[in-house]
Amino acid sequence: MIKAARQGMSWLAVLLAAALAGCASPPSRFYTLTVGAAPDGGAPAAYAVAVDSVTIPAIVDRPQFVLQKGPNRVLLDEFNRWAAPLAANIASTLAANLGVLLGTPRAVFGPLAANIQPAYRVSVDVQRFESVADEAVTLEGVWLLRRPGGEATSGRSALRETVQGEGYEALAAAHSRALAGMSRDIAAAIRVEAGRSATR
Repeated sequence: MIKAARQGMSWLAVLLAAALAGCASPPSRFYTLTVGAAPDGGAPAAYAVAVDSVTIPAIVDRPQFVLQKGPNRVLLDEFNRWAAPLAANIASTLAANLGVLLGTPRAVFGPLAANIQPAYRVSVDVQRFESVADEAVTLEGVWLLRRPGGEATSGRSALRETVQGEGYEALAAAHSRALAGMSRDIAAAIRVEAGRSATR
């Protein structure tokens, strides 16, 4: 009888271990945006550019990836997350893209922006940052370009990038390409303003 009880306890331990293994959470995965712009072909800029601020919709202002599942439904994926706050990730990637496009090492964001006396300051209000798995991402935003002592220039970028591949890494890559497109729009506006300033 003791032997039977021990065997019963052994089976109970096996079943409990299996149940606990089934309840174990999958490991979280973390993603980041990457620089995707190429030089725009213009002369290297002799001026500095600062990305002052980036605002994003509240619905995506969270660590988790937010997937669009329909016109009125989204999915928050607890196990696939941005490696840094999304607004800061966008700002740093935007500044790096502008540095590549304009050919200047003096394209900065964050605390440094207050210390370098840039010729141009950029603010971006991202209004749509949508992800549809295995399909496309959408990036829309209004940006403001300011020159100290001068008038502000505003513009709007609306971009849609097809997701090339499967999974969240492909989504992050598509968002990176869309952000490179917005960066090109802003860099082009800076070039125009710099040209006007040179002829004044």
